[in-house]
Amino acid sequence: MTVHAVITGVGSYLPERILTNADLEALVETSDEWIFSRTGISERRLAEPDEATSDLAARAGKATLADAGVDAGDVDLLVVGTSTPDMFFPSTACITQDKLGLSCPAFDVNAACTGFIYALQCGVAAIESGRARCVLVIGADALTRHVDFQDRSTCVLFGDGAGAVLLQAAEEPGVLGIVLGSDGSGADMLKVPAGGSAAPATVERIENREHYLQMAGNDVFKFAVRVIPTVTKQALSASQLEVSDLAWLVPHQANQRILNTVEERLGIEHEKVYSNLERTGNTSAASIPLALDELYTAGRISKGDNIAFVGFGAGLTFGAAVVRWTKNAPNKEA
Repeated sequence: MTVHAVITGVGSYLPERILTNADLEALVETSDEWIFSRTGISERRLAEPDEATSDLAARAGKATLADAGVDAGDVDLLVVGTSTPDMFFPSTACITQDKLGLSCPAFDVNAACTGFIYALQCGVAAIESGRARCVLVIGADALTRHVDFQDRSTCVLFGDGAGAVLLQAAEEPGVLGIVLGSDGSGADMLKVPAGGSAAPATVERIENREHYLQMAGNDVFKFAVRVIPTVTKQALSASQLEVSDLAWLVPHQANQRILNTVEERLGIEHEKVYSNLERTGNTSAASIPLALDELYTAGRISKGDNIAFVGFGAGLTFGAAVVRWTKNAPNKEA
C-alpha cells in the first residue's frame, strides 16, 4: 500500500504588538503612501522583547495540534523552518519541542523565506518512507530582530509570526508534489553579513551595522518573478495538474508587486491568489502557513481543493508544493 502525507491540522500565531506605516514615519524618512505603493504593506507584527522564535513556534504548534485533535505524545517528528533561531545552538526545534511537551526527534531547516516548504518536504519524505506517521512542521521567524530600523528600504518590509501544519500518514493522496531549488551564486543578494563563522561579531562590525539584514531589492525582485512561475508549474506537472486546476495559490508574502507579476505570468485569476501581506508584512518562513491558516479558519478551503504553496528566499532558495485538501471544517475550539 502506498503511504501518503496529508495535512490534518493547521495553526498560526501573530504577536499582539502592531507596527504601522505611521509608526515607521517617526523612525525613518518614509510615508504610508510610499510604503504601501511599493510593497502593499500597511502594518506588521513585532514579537515582544521576551518572545523568541521558539515562543512563536510553540504557540503555532499548540494551535495546530489542537486543531488536529492530536496529543503531543503522538508526534514522532518536529521540523522547524527558520532563519532567526533563538541562538546558534541548540536548535530552535529542540527548544520548541520542550515547550510543546513533545518527545520526538527535532531539527531546524534554514532556507530563509522558503523554509516552510523545505521543512514540509522533510516531513513528507519521512512519512512516505515509513519512518514517521505524524510530523509537526512549523515555519517561524522573528526577522524584526535582524532589521536595521535606520534603513528605510528594508525596515518597512518585515514582521514576526509563526504558522504550522500537522502531517499524518494516510491512504488517500494529500501532498501531491514538491519541487525545491537553490542558486548559491545569489547568496549576496539577501544576507546578514556578520555574526557567523565567516565574519564573527566584533565591535567594529556591530558599529558598521553588519549584523543587520541587507538586501539588493531589485535583484531579489527579478529573481522572484522569474523562479516563482517556473517552480509552481514544475510542482503542478509533478502532481499531474495544470494552473487551471488550482483553487488557491498561496505564495510567500514578500511584496504585493511580486505577487501581481507572478499572477500575470502564471495566468491565474486574481481571486485565487491569497494575500494577507497588507496586515502581516513579510514573515519569512511563517508567511505561507500563516496565510493557509487564515484561509482555512475562514472556511474558504473545501475538501478536494488543489492548493499550491510557493516561496523564495535568501540562499537564494525557492520551492513549491501542491496539496489536495482532505480536511474537514476547522476545529479551532479544541
